[in-house]
Amino acid sequence: MKNLSVSFLFLLLGIVAVAQPVVRNKENNDPYILRQVDSLKQAYAKEGFIPVKESSMNMESEYEIPVIVPLTAGTWYQIVFIGEPTSKLYEVRMFDWSEKQVAYQKKMWGDVDGNIISYSYIPKISEYHMIRPLQVNKKKKKDLPGYIMLFKKTNAPVKGQ
Repeated sequence: MKNLSVSFLFLLLGIVAVAQPVVRNKENNDPYILRQVDSLKQAYAKEGFIPVKESSMNMESEYEIPVIVPLTAGTWYQIVFIGEPTSKLYEVRMFDWSEKQVAYQKKMWGDVDGNIISYSYIPKISEYHMIRPLQVNKKKKKDLPGYIMLFKKTNAPVKGQ
């Protein structure tokens, strides 16, 4: 009887696990954002930055997406977030491993640089950091395109690009 109840429990847990929705990160095909990504990559390359990490993401209005990155002490990083152009608010918060907020940027729709947040950061110690971008859309969309990039400063700017 005990084996039958344990088997029934595993069967029930298997059914519940299969019924859970799967979250998949779709490829960001927004041509406007992709042009901005290409332009920013070229501009930062001219200043001597190389891309370390980049990712497109689908976001939901008013919800942060955590991105965890390892950062090296004394290295100059540039963090860039590009949000959907029709959103009314863009924010990026960054926390160190002890969950202390070390950076915060906020942009509103209509600001000069619009849907792009970009800031420099030089960590004092080598550790993982969490970057949490957020955007608030006027229509409360659940499928907002977003793009995040992490650049690292090299010794010399790239010429001829």
